[in-house]
Amino acid sequence: MSPKYDVFLSFRGIDTRANFVSFLYKELERRGIQTFKDDKELQDGQRISPELQRAIEESRFAVVVVSVHYAASSWCLDELVKIMDFVKNGSITVMPIFYGVDPFHVRRQIGDVAEQFKKHEAREKDPEKVLSWRQALKDLANISGQCSSKWSNDSKLVDATVDTISEKLMIFTRLSNGGKIVGIERHMKKLNRLMDLNFKKPVRVIGIWASGGRNGRSTLAKHVYQTWCKDFETHCYLGNVKRIFKGRHLAHLHDEFLEKIEGAYLTSRGSLKRQKVLLVADDVYKVEQLDALAEDFTDFGPGSVVVITTQDKQLLISYGIKDVYEVEDLRCEKLCDLRTFAFKKRRDIFAAFESALYEAKDFVTECFGCPSGTSGVYEKLLK
Repeated sequence: MSPKYDVFLSFRGIDTRANFVSFLYKELERRGIQTFKDDKELQDGQRISPELQRAIEESRFAVVVVSVHYAASSWCLDELVKIMDFVKNGSITVMPIFYGVDPFHVRRQIGDVAEQFKKHEAREKDPEKVLSWRQALKDLANISGQCSSKWSNDSKLVDATVDTISEKLMIFTRLSNGGKIVGIERHMKKLNRLMDLNFKKPVRVIGIWASGGRNGRSTLAKHVYQTWCKDFETHCYLGNVKRIFKGRHLAHLHDEFLEKIEGAYLTSRGSLKRQKVLLVADDVYKVEQLDALAEDFTDFGPGSVVVITTQDKQLLISYGIKDVYEVEDLRCEKLCDLRTFAFKKRRDIFAAFESALYEAKDFVTECFGCPSGTSGVYEKLLK
């Protein structure tokens, strides 16, 4: 089954919905990373809906934000059990973020976490369910993740988290779903020459014309965006413009762009006129769509680049786009099942080693404290 979402966000709403999670979600969406964020806060005792379970199953990554009251919520813990079940069968990768909590406390279930589980044990009639919650939380805390105490502010933590996800998605673009673009390195080498990142003149528009199915074209578009976005002050990926536009007024395309690229991000960094911007618009099929986007990209700063992908070569010609990369036959090839199997096995072995290392670290810490220099050794081993 092909994943519907890149990221599933698991979090406790009362702790992080209005601050950290909202910033993280906005940045993920702005970078073109399809993210599921449940906007409903279930009450304790309510079951996770089949739709929510399906969203977990249909995601590549689960980002679990463990905050102060996360373990106090039976709903969050039920959700975590589902996530860790999918982690065990290899269908999803989990990335923990310990926000305002000590991962050691979460792993050993001491301090506030211990008090929260005492309340669960007093309320919950099924002791096996509480044990499953404890095990899921312990398994999660045994995975190396981000810790908010190591960052000076939330903005840096958000950037680091999204950068990591973006880099991993570049690998998935090539390796997951059983295929990759044939000759991707050759395509990128030619596009790099056309791109010319040192070019400082006003905004340039580059077209990518590719025949064949949309999947290969979209895969190339996302790969181009993820490869180049770090070279720009501001960047935005508009995936599947045809879907955004279909059945709606042209203004909706303009609004979609503004929603992804404006707001707090630009408020803190100035107007687009002074920004070096990368905009990748995938699957454009009408000149009117280019006109709608041009309302924005004509104001981009020097060195900005707009990349348009389309199946209609005449569209690029009629709009006067001269820098065009033509891909006559954009195909995906199947990867060997053995390679996929070996990749999963290596990941499972590393996870087991990581868990054992954390257990050893916790034992040493409890018995002797943290001897000088040992913390750095553990961190190096886990990298």
